[in-house]
Amino acid sequence: MNLSFRQLQAFREVMRTGSISEAARILGRTQPAVSSLISNLEQELGIELFERQRGKLLRKPEAQFFLGEAEAILDRLARSTRTMREIGSLQQGRLNVAFMPASSQVLIPQLISEFVQDKPEVKVSLMMRGSNVIEEWVASQQYDVGLAETPAPNSALITHDFLLNCICALRSDDPLARKEVIEAKDLSGKPLATLPEMHPNCVSTRMAFEEQKAEFNQRFELRNFLPALKLVEDGLCYCICDPMTADGYLNTAREHSSLVFRPFAPKVVLAISILLPSQRPASALADAFSEKLLSAVTEIERKQWGDFYRGPQ
Repeated sequence: MNLSFRQLQAFREVMRTGSISEAARILGRTQPAVSSLISNLEQELGIELFERQRGKLLRKPEAQFFLGEAEAILDRLARSTRTMREIGSLQQGRLNVAFMPASSQVLIPQLISEFVQDKPEVKVSLMMRGSNVIEEWVASQQYDVGLAETPAPNSALITHDFLLNCICALRSDDPLARKEVIEAKDLSGKPLATLPEMHPNCVSTRMAFEEQKAEFNQRFELRNFLPALKLVEDGLCYCICDPMTADGYLNTAREHSSLVFRPFAPKVVLAISILLPSQRPASALADAFSEKLLSAVTEIERKQWGDFYRGPQ
């Protein structure tokens, strides 16, 4: 059986109007074209829907029964068409985003809020996890977009890579806050809050201290930098953190911040990436959001230190 949309549409209009000519006028087709559609429909169904008497069509009981079926199909097609148009215009659908802790405080929530502001029917799943888990979720297509530390090359992933220069967080009343750049030797022997000992960021920080023959004093070890800034606020330590975390902190604390951020030398770099699955095309929603995320992270990478000269001098 090979029923067509036009056959069902012609049948419904003939049933509604009781006339081939009137149905043709409503559909913007010729009368012979509508007659042909009705005849072909009957052939496909293997049953007569109308009796032809002196140029008139008389509905048979089977036609009345089939009308309900035809209307249900046409209504479903209309709803599906509307839904697909809304999905195409980003008004419907589901977006799954996985992100690292550094982006959880402000960046991702703010971007999602802006993105869905005019999309009340769009549903979003937001999940904060470690970078290795995010890599696995995006590669296996469980999530549409990920933001994580740059993974090893993986054929299941498309990556947009960034290098963020880490900066030093310290209290605004600390004498070192008067310096334009904090060096490792300035922090020699002073307590630090860092990521776990074997994390690439911690390894790079330790190497920066070794380069200046400074003592590396790891007092606090944390899984991410967010709680470390509270320890710095309380005067317990210093922290060499990524600018994404710092940007989130400053946007939240604003004028109430007791911290300032300064460039750190020698350079310590955090490599992060926007992750997309390579084994299937991105949905319109995922594509639009990843572009927004790409723009935001590019801006953080571009400004590097400049906008972090905030707070009391």
